Amino acid sequence: MSKRTTVFENGLIWCGAAISIAEILTGTSFAPLGFAKGILAIVIGHIIGCALMFFAGYIGGKTRKSSMETVAFSFGYNGNFLFSILNIIQLVGWTAIMIYDGALAADKAINIGSYIWSIVIGALIILWILVGVTNLGKLNTVSMSLLFLLTIVFSFIIFSKDVSNNTMQDTISFGAAVELSVAMPLSWLPLISDYTREAEKPTKASFVSVLVYGIVSCWMYIIGMGATIITGTCDIAEIMTKAGLGIGGLFIIVLSTTTTTFLDAYSTGVSSETLSKKINGKWVAVATTIIGVIGAIFFPMDDITDFLYLIGSVFAPMIAIQICDFFILKKKYDDKRFCVSNLIIWALGFIIYRCMMNYDFILGNTFPSMIIIIVICVVFRYVSKKIKHEVS
Repeated sequence: MSKRTTVFENGLIWCGAAISIAEILTGTSFAPLGFAKGILAIVIGHIIGCALMFFAGYIGGKTRKSSMETVAFSFGYNGNFLFSILNIIQLVGWTAIMIYDGALAADKAINIGSYIWSIVIGALIILWILVGVTNLGKLNTVSMSLLFLLTIVFSFIIFSKDVSNNTMQDTISFGAAVELSVAMPLSWLPLISDYTREAEKPTKASFVSVLVYGIVSCWMYIIGMGATIITGTCDIAEIMTKAGLGIGGLFIIVLSTTTTTFLDAYSTGVSSETLSKKINGKWVAVATTIIGVIGAIFFPMDDITDFLYLIGSVFAPMIAIQICDFFILKKKYDDKRFCVSNLIIWALGFIIYRCMMNYDFILGNTFPSMIIIIVICVVFRYVSKKIKHEVS
């Protein structure tokens, strides 16, 4: 049996996930709301997204299964192949996006070429992968401590100025902002069980992981929003330059990109292992990083908003069905190859989510669409049981 991670180590892993350039960049989109409304949208969205993230981590921790293995409980042991493939695709995409953003920002701090920074960041990610998630305790403690201190300094520099009455010219609705806040924790749903399954105390590890991630992620969003309001730019490197961080800013960029992107690459390997027992997840993770570096060098990835919404439309219906099966219907794993009914409900949920994107709900699209999907699941189970009873 592999070494179990402690609650503290799980907290550090997800602190590293939240201290991210992607989180700060997403936060810049909230500037048009103004500081007070922007914070409200950030907090509401993270409460929704992190609650779903906790349920996903709890299921994986209790069953000692990876994220994609838990999907088999609701969709069948072959039905989860679809979600494993979709998860691998989104994780490869995230890996490339994170390396791209980190390399661009680092190059503006020290101009040696973004492709060089892509390679440097990729090499650091591979180092993290080869060390392994259960052996990262001391390395993560040191790196997170340094990142945490530098981020506090960054926050003090940014918020030493008055941001309360400043707004931007562009517009974003409150509901769209909430959905954008939900989207980031939602993107971690297909990953969190890959870590909570290794925990000594899975329930506590799930709670602490999500709590730490939620608080730090809100902080990153608020930094991005506040910095944009003050400086009038969404360019993270320019923001850090104006803040006078210099080498400290470069360190934040490179190390935060490494610690966050490691999770994406590592979970690509874990997801790939559900496709075949012959696959070595560690080397798939390394290959994912190399593909991410190549993608970051050759393809522009400046706007990730549509990518975040696509993740929501795929994985929000999936976790809604899992939550309903595990917590409400108390469904037992029946060893089916495919659970056709749940796959149909998921497809319907995908359509519902995409249709609801045309409307502006104050709590975003994820929350109401998931309520609809859960109701459909419960009604379907009740009707199917009633029909079986009448037939028998």
